[in-house]
Amino acid sequence: MIDLFTQRYALVALAAAALFGASTPLAKLLQADIAPALLAGLLYLGSGAGLGLVKLALRLGRHAAEPPLRAGDYPWLAGAVASGGIAAPLLLMWGLAGATASGVSLLLNLEGILTALFAALVFKEAVAGRIWLAACLMLAAGLLLGYDPRAGFGLSLRTLAVIAACALWALDNNLTRRIAAANPVNIAMIKGLAAGGINIAAALAYGASFPAALPLAGSLALGWLSYGISLTLYIVALRHLGSARAASHFSTAPFIGAALAIALLGEPVTAGLVAAFLLMLAAIWLALTERHGHAHVHEPLAHEHLHTHDTHHQHAHRGNEGPEPHSHPHQHEPLAHGHPHLPDLHHRHPH
Repeated sequence: MIDLFTQRYALVALAAAALFGASTPLAKLLQADIAPALLAGLLYLGSGAGLGLVKLALRLGRHAAEPPLRAGDYPWLAGAVASGGIAAPLLLMWGLAGATASGVSLLLNLEGILTALFAALVFKEAVAGRIWLAACLMLAAGLLLGYDPRAGFGLSLRTLAVIAACALWALDNNLTRRIAAANPVNIAMIKGLAAGGINIAAALAYGASFPAALPLAGSLALGWLSYGISLTLYIVALRHLGSARAASHFSTAPFIGAALAIALLGEPVTAGLVAAFLLMLAAIWLALTERHGHAHVHEPLAHEHLHTHDTHHQHAHRGNEGPEPHSHPHQHEPLAHGHPHLPDLHHRHPH
């Protein structure tokens, strides 16, 4: 049985996956007019620029303010931008130039399982057995979805570059989780602008040229929705689910893209697609039905994030914090209790 309250942010991760998954068939329509490397840069740039407009609209609309990035957040953000926004796309483009597209698509399914490995082994996130199983099922489903008997898999520098890109995106996911309490629009905007600018410069240096106005506008709009809004939602999911669980749900993106490709591009429904879809459903069910609850101790903690007054937020106020949900620096006193929980901002205790 699904605990809808505990798992409610899984729906946010799935929405992020749906938006990102939609980018694949829609970007394929744009590739007739835009070189792949340049298109990647334009999608990132559209993400950052579009989120800049979202940030302005939220400010004018007096929306509940998320906390800004603090000085201690910028090293984590710089690492996330460098690994996932700059190095990974460049490695992927270089690897794709000397490997089959089908072979690369299979390798890209490694990102989810690598995210879980980094989360558990490096960042000490609690990853339950059913989450490992869900990640493995999602990996198997992705391999089945993208399987092409003609794909070549010689262990070359090109294939190693694609694997390295997956590892860097996995690192990016875990680094971003460390700053997920801050404004997700700001984080995603900075990542989009930095990655977009550098990837466009790299594409132009390799001889790409800007497309006509209509495909240019289409790529920027697609980047805003499928990269910018998607990444913003994903950061919110990281805040509440942790890296491994958010990545497990986000791994549904290729299946959403495949479903849209059938609807928009007339691609065939194959037995492999159906089998992969069933494996994906099993993985989602495993993650959504996880119930993790035990007696645990909250150590003293001072931080800032958007919150309402619940069991974990019983601190005093000065009176100028504004209506809930609101954000301000606050102190958590030691607390011992037990309830179902996931590795969110307040439940990163050892197991």
